[in-house]
Amino acid sequence: MLYTASFRSPVRQVPACAVLRRFRLPSDSTIVRRKSMKKALIVLAMSAALLIPAAAGGSKDAGTKPQEIRVLLANHPYGDLLKTQIPEFEKATGIRVTVEQLQEAQLTQQLTTEFATGSSTVDVFMTRPLQEGLLFMKNGWYEPLSAYDFSDYPQSTINIGSKDGIKYIVPLVTEWEVLYYRKDLLKAAGLQVPANFTELENAAKALNKNGIAGFASRGKGNAGVTQMSSYVYNFGGRYIENGHAVFNSPEALTAIRFYGKLDGSYGPEGITSMSWENIMPVFQAGKVAMWTDASVFYGNIIDPAKSVVPKEDVGVAPFPAGPKANNPFIVVSWGMAVAKMSKNKAAAQKFITWATSAALAKDGMLKNITMARDSVWKDTDVLKTVNPGLVESQASAAKNGYPYDRPYMSSVGAARDLIGELIIESINTQGGSPKLESMAAEKVKAVNDLLKTDGEYKN
Repeated sequence: MLYTASFRSPVRQVPACAVLRRFRLPSDSTIVRRKSMKKALIVLAMSAALLIPAAAGGSKDAGTKPQEIRVLLANHPYGDLLKTQIPEFEKATGIRVTVEQLQEAQLTQQLTTEFATGSSTVDVFMTRPLQEGLLFMKNGWYEPLSAYDFSDYPQSTINIGSKDGIKYIVPLVTEWEVLYYRKDLLKAAGLQVPANFTELENAAKALNKNGIAGFASRGKGNAGVTQMSSYVYNFGGRYIENGHAVFNSPEALTAIRFYGKLDGSYGPEGITSMSWENIMPVFQAGKVAMWTDASVFYGNIIDPAKSVVPKEDVGVAPFPAGPKANNPFIVVSWGMAVAKMSKNKAAAQKFITWATSAALAKDGMLKNITMARDSVWKDTDVLKTVNPGLVESQASAAKNGYPYDRPYMSSVGAARDLIGELIIESINTQGGSPKLESMAAEKVKAVNDLLKTDGEYKN
């Protein structure tokens, strides 16, 4: 499955709530005046019979309307899974679900616009805790989830969706950075799976031939920030530390140059305009030897309907260690929330409980989607099916990983744009730009200004 287009259905205005029509029984005195007592009892019995189906959920003949909710999903493997299962939810509950599926940036923009203008009819939505979570919590756009059972989730995944002890986001998917690689190409070249950055660069250089790019990672500025983060961490750097930007440190700059060198020297043509949805088909076409990206895409990569590379030739390995650390990101990439503005909160709560259930989480794992629930990583059926490389890399990242893959701040989108300019500059110069240091200093100042504007800056 590829997710290169937005699947957005027309927005329908959802009624604030479905209203059951009341039936008024005729009064006994009126019946007595017009009919005999026997006929009155018959009328009462018939009226009561009509009332029962209405109270039980509405009768089509009586003109009642089913309850309806509006759900916004991401253009993501789990969003696709939910979309196929929603008819079962509708059948079981009688609640109609209007679904819109958007690419991640479009989803954030749509939600922000609707919530900020007070025009939203959204009831439930997928959300990125590290992207819009802090801003949405500060603005009061999430409904508190006081009744939800969070006992099956790691505490760190709960914390990222909480503020002042109140939980707002149910963790859906965890992601960590991994190395996808072509087993057949490494074997033919006599190379081992790279375990550190030196081996990664050597392998990229050796495999970069015969029309095959030796390496790829997101080069499109804003999108590249998340995947470059593990490189920054493994060189000993950070984006934000102690409340201010630090990605102009020597460690961070070395990482930015290394990332640019790999993508610029060994990446596919046009890499600076490529995010994951652009790199994946190139990998599937057999034109990329190694690719560092989020763990969640493995199931898509090996889809036989999309890939010419046999499943047995695709490997997954832990992200290579750097010279200073081995701390790839491991994050809650997607969660699910109820909109504070929802006028259908009871139905929304039913939907979010179903959509994040253990049963659907297991189904996601069996489709190679890396779910957040603890129990699915211990499920025997799952362990028999999931690629051992995913299990190994998850264990490694869970033990050593860093819980952020971008600057954690309200204005994260703007900050990513700024850091993204450094990524593109580095790629275009294969890591050798003489102005990278001065550019980084300017971008750090700009990010600090954003932090100050949002009241989040600490010196």
